[in-house]
Amino acid sequence: MSDQVLESVRANYGAVAESPLSGEQAGVRAVAEAFGYSAEELRSIPAGANMGLSCGNPTATAHIKRGEVVVDLGSGGGLDVFLAAKLVGPEGRAIGIDMTPAMIERARANAAAGGYANVEFYQSTVDRIPLPDASVDCVISNCVVNLAPDKPAVFREIARVLKPGGRLALSDIALKRELPEAVAQSMAAYVGCIAGAIRLEEYRAGLLAAGFEHVEIVDSGKDLNAYSKVENQLGCCSTAMEGGDSLKVIAQPCCTPAASSADSLHEELKSLLAQYDINAVAASVKVYAIKPRAVV
Repeated sequence: MSDQVLESVRANYGAVAESPLSGEQAGVRAVAEAFGYSAEELRSIPAGANMGLSCGNPTATAHIKRGEVVVDLGSGGGLDVFLAAKLVGPEGRAIGIDMTPAMIERARANAAAGGYANVEFYQSTVDRIPLPDASVDCVISNCVVNLAPDKPAVFREIARVLKPGGRLALSDIALKRELPEAVAQSMAAYVGCIAGAIRLEEYRAGLLAAGFEHVEIVDSGKDLNAYSKVENQLGCCSTAMEGGDSLKVIAQPCCTPAASSADSLHEELKSLLAQYDINAVAASVKVYAIKPRAVV
């Protein structure tokens, strides 16, 4: 991914962090619930941690235990970090990694407001995790690995920081077959978590090459075309919506800092999703793997 694309991703998600989106809005809660979070889970965390940026619920499949150290890659406002913090208890730690300064600022503010004493947030890209070797029990991530320019490097970093016997539990977008050229080359589709995704077999091979075993990648069956049904929703970036039988936008587009670029990116993705059945080529997946306890 070029520097231009990286900066576009950073700018888009920075704008989300600075937006008023939160779990206090019915539409934002609806997006999170659609991808597997319970209403009880969402009520248990600061509202500002949920901005509707999910494609799954990795904490539901991570088997997190008390006393563990859990790291969330691309932690955003801290949604999964705060859920993990409750599961690890005061003797454990939940750590968030995000490359966007505004997201780190928002997450730390949410942590202070919620009185969390066992969470930490660090600014970094996910291919350079600022933690020691073999210091983490579990790595989670939610719709972020697809945005990483060097996915093998991300997998190697996860393997490096995990303890022997440690595990990863990711929610992500993966491809069932090659994307149409127009989608694959679209900046809007990249920022929207689609064009940066890799093939399922490449995902599996990358994890195995990084040294993981017991790799499982399961299609969650979520409808990716739902993004095209809401005006001004850019992939895994959500706008605020009213609930009900149909979703209605009640807030301004959040995914870019300037209205002109927002209009362009949103309209491009909306047009692409109207032309192509993304479910036919891509899937929301649950990814699970274990770092071996010893090298044979």
